[in-house]
Amino acid sequence: MYFSCSSRLSSMPLFALLIACLLGASKGGNFFQDFDISWGDQRAKILNGGQLLTLSLDKDSGSGFRSKNEYLFGRIDMQIKLVSGNSAGTVTTYYLSSQGPTHDEIDFEFLGNVTGEPYILHTNVFSQGKGNKEQQFYLWFDPTKAFHAYSIVWNQQRIIFLVDNIPIRVFHNSESIGVPFPTKQPMRIYSSLWNADDWATRGGLVKTDWTQAPFTASYRNFNANACVWSPGSSCTSTSPNSVEDSTWQVQALDASGRNRLRWVQQKYMIYNYCTDLKRFPQGIPAECKRSRFL
Repeated sequence: MYFSCSSRLSSMPLFALLIACLLGASKGGNFFQDFDISWGDQRAKILNGGQLLTLSLDKDSGSGFRSKNEYLFGRIDMQIKLVSGNSAGTVTTYYLSSQGPTHDEIDFEFLGNVTGEPYILHTNVFSQGKGNKEQQFYLWFDPTKAFHAYSIVWNQQRIIFLVDNIPIRVFHNSESIGVPFPTKQPMRIYSSLWNADDWATRGGLVKTDWTQAPFTASYRNFNANACVWSPGSSCTSTSPNSVEDSTWQVQALDASGRNRLRWVQQKYMIYNYCTDLKRFPQGIPAECKRSRFL
């Protein structure tokens, strides 16, 4: 299934863009076809005929990969099994990003910890080069024992972060009150495993134990229902069933989703920039005044 959105979409009316994207989508599933190893040499490996990808980190280098395609809106799903054991000092990232000083970005970052202590899931949203919208969570399971699904839904109205299809965060489009939102820059999918022991675990107090290296994170079951950006081409569809796969274009939280979001944020959220009054002594950011459970 394939859908291509041209550079001319930047001038298309919103309604036309929505219709175009509802007509088609891109689905992945094979790492050879969908991704390139971007750094780390042999520390990144695609295995099992393209069904599994592993990243590793040693004292010399980490590793990473990126998608061949750029996307402008969509739903991106990836199953990840994080570094096990003493992962303190390591960071595993999985995010969407454009390029340049005014880039857009939608982040999942997994901050390692010493054996027996929980990972921290760090989320952030950048638009026009500005981020500072961090929310952090503990997970309600051990993310090193099995694969779990981490998903980003990105449409014109909102960005939804999901873990095993449970919403953990919603970032709404608040352009109407002057808050930038990613709507114009196509983004690639990136992932990396790297050493960040100067800040990742307890603010850098706990360093990476290199006797445990190599550290390894594993990926499988990538799926993209998304508009694929292809400069210079018109929007075309080759999938007769793509409308069924494009609910992300208008996806929002229903009552059940809002209850699940509330459960996660009340029990597992450990940092929310919207409540950090010391950081924002002149008042919280404008978008924070909207209920986060909507």
